[in-house]
Amino acid sequence: MKYTIDKKENYTVITIDEKKLDTTIAPDLKSEFVKLNAEGINNLILDLTNVKYTDSSGLSSILIANRLCNSSNGLLILTGLQDHVMKLITISKLESVLNILPTVEEGIDRIFLHEIERDLTNKED
Repeated sequence: MKYTIDKKENYTVITIDEKKLDTTIAPDLKSEFVKLNAEGINNLILDLTNVKYTDSSGLSSILIANRLCNSSNGLLILTGLQDHVMKLITISKLESVLNILPTVEEGIDRIFLHEIERDLTNKED
């Protein structure tokens, strides 16, 4: 699987450099998500700009990342979704479950907002 990881202080951007996110790639991606979560990374931006096609196994890996981020009070943001990928998410009725934004920059802004909201909530408790 071809991808890049850009780790920052409050988030990590994973850019998939493949045209297909399918059964040949999904297991490696799931493993990467689990490894990053074990390292304490809980805010992920998954840049899918290059991905033209995904199947149910690709969608499953995305849902695992979403669950891992949510369970550690973090956020998974999907960016750069192509038509086919968005269509599968819509057909699966997951657009209300997943955080989808057009660009990585908007994802970064959303994560910083999430961090501020979480800090404020923790101070009120």
